[in-house]
Amino acid sequence: MAPPILSLKEIDLHWGADPVLDKLEMHIGAGERLCLVGRNGTGKSTLLKLVAGIIEGDGGERWVQPGVHVAYLPQEPDASGYESLKEYIVAGLPADEQDQTYRADVLIEDLSVPGDADPKTASGGELRRAALARTLIGEPDLLLLDEPTNHMDIATIEWLENYLKAWRGAMVLISHDRTFLANLATACLWLDRGKVRRLDDGFDKFEAWQDKVYAEEADALKKLDKVIKEETRWSVEGISARRTRNQGRLRRLHAMRDERRNVVKAQGQVNISLAGADKSGARVIEAKGISKSFEGRTLFSDFSIRINRGDRVGIIGPNGAGKSTLLKVLLGELAEDEGTIIRGTNLETLLIDQKRADLKDDMTIMDVLTGGRGEWMHIGDETKHIMSYLKDFLFDPSVANTPVSALSGGERNRLLIAKNFARPSNLMVLDEPTNDLDMDTLDLLQEVLADYKGTILLVSHDRDFLDRVVTSSIVLEGDGTAVEYAGGYSDYVAQKRLSGKAEKSDAKASAKVVSIKDVPARQAKKASKLSYKDQRELDSLPAEVETLSHQINQMEAELGDPELYAKDPNRFSALSKELEAKRDELDEKEMRWLELEELKESLES
Repeated sequence: MAPPILSLKEIDLHWGADPVLDKLEMHIGAGERLCLVGRNGTGKSTLLKLVAGIIEGDGGERWVQPGVHVAYLPQEPDASGYESLKEYIVAGLPADEQDQTYRADVLIEDLSVPGDADPKTASGGELRRAALARTLIGEPDLLLLDEPTNHMDIATIEWLENYLKAWRGAMVLISHDRTFLANLATACLWLDRGKVRRLDDGFDKFEAWQDKVYAEEADALKKLDKVIKEETRWSVEGISARRTRNQGRLRRLHAMRDERRNVVKAQGQVNISLAGADKSGARVIEAKGISKSFEGRTLFSDFSIRINRGDRVGIIGPNGAGKSTLLKVLLGELAEDEGTIIRGTNLETLLIDQKRADLKDDMTIMDVLTGGRGEWMHIGDETKHIMSYLKDFLFDPSVANTPVSALSGGERNRLLIAKNFARPSNLMVLDEPTNDLDMDTLDLLQEVLADYKGTILLVSHDRDFLDRVVTSSIVLEGDGTAVEYAGGYSDYVAQKRLSGKAEKSDAKASAKVVSIKDVPARQAKKASKLSYKDQRELDSLPAEVETLSHQINQMEAELGDPELYAKDPNRFSALSKELEAKRDELDEKEMRWLELEELKESLES
């Protein structure tokens, strides 16, 4: 661990009589990339404000190394008092650098911020991107980012990832985006019951470590009396059990994707075999050659898809690409400009978009779930006591009469999920359901979706959540095209990469190779042939590709045995994972071979 540039020592903080932070110790070293993890309502944002010096604890000490510049991105930025978003961004520069407004121009372009826009009329997404630019512009020694990916599209999230990877300062990140944290964090701070535990490893190791801590606590609790054990069992064991069950669901999801991969074909067209399927009610939505334009811009054109009962379809794309418009057209809320849409019969649609209009501050949790009608809930044909239902959605039964006004934002979202899932439906539409949810609630939502018997349409910028839930993805690139790919976001990226390799090969066959004269002179002088290291790598790659291809063929042949799963399910699972890894490795080596070949030709031409 690097020497600290900021430390919190013996920090206490109370809300009323309840302790939020209890003798908390926390240290941040120069250049460290830390993620701050914890359930919604545990005080992560409050702790970050303490680190930033915005609020003070009831006791303890905050120490900052002299000369260290700290910048903080809040969840709800306030740009009031500024005439434009650019002026708001420039204010993030140190006082003696306020004239360097060109630095704002660079970030405005990279983050697609309308710099001239009035903050009063800017959208929530525009304001958050401007706040992010304001936080980054001063190049602080310590970045404190509270949910920086919320309400941002995947392209912007990936830009931010790359920007932060090159960042030399320290950072503390709060985010529900597992992929974002896994790509950036090198150590984890876990805020739990007023204390901070530290794991000096990446986020990909966090959940296993968390489960280990829970297991150790559970063992220790056996020495305590039965009352205490019963009160804490739900909180320390529930999440681990859910995550374990989710692994089986993920394996089933991969099997569904393999089946779907044989369905998704060329751009804008789907060819589905109905052999052996129950045709009654099987078709949910079928679109043929649909197009839609808005204010003279084509959002999608000549797009076709058939969505069957039980399909789980993700809709992916940058902000403004037309995701919500496509969703509304498919559901019949907007008319298509061209083409036809046939919708199935007896559809009961449930929309979950995280709007909180149904929650009134003076309502209790019980009122929200039962409509003020007693303690029993009707969920389809099942009747369930509210206390049991609350446990299913990670609420302690003792909070049943808690008013909505006392709940955190994440708890309100969890309550909305519980309310919505009590309604009968066979077509669920989720429009950005993961915003403001903590990871435990995301695990819960994934579990509920895994058990759902109907069809799912999901709009999301959360790459990990898409990978865990959907079996196919409709991708709007923002250029007027809509394409269906098998699998989730990672599958889309892999398939697009393969498509890009094919395009490069076609270009190469047409002799469209970049000439050395097109390279800037300072680069052209550097080399006229591959380096020794690159040439050795190029020479060895064909044999490596051949070996990998042979291994993949053997694995595919073994997995093709219809009796393998029944005879040895562990072997089937392990082999499936190994095959996926080998395919990824083959893709990488083929791409690297192509890059080196093109580089070699460009240098020798």
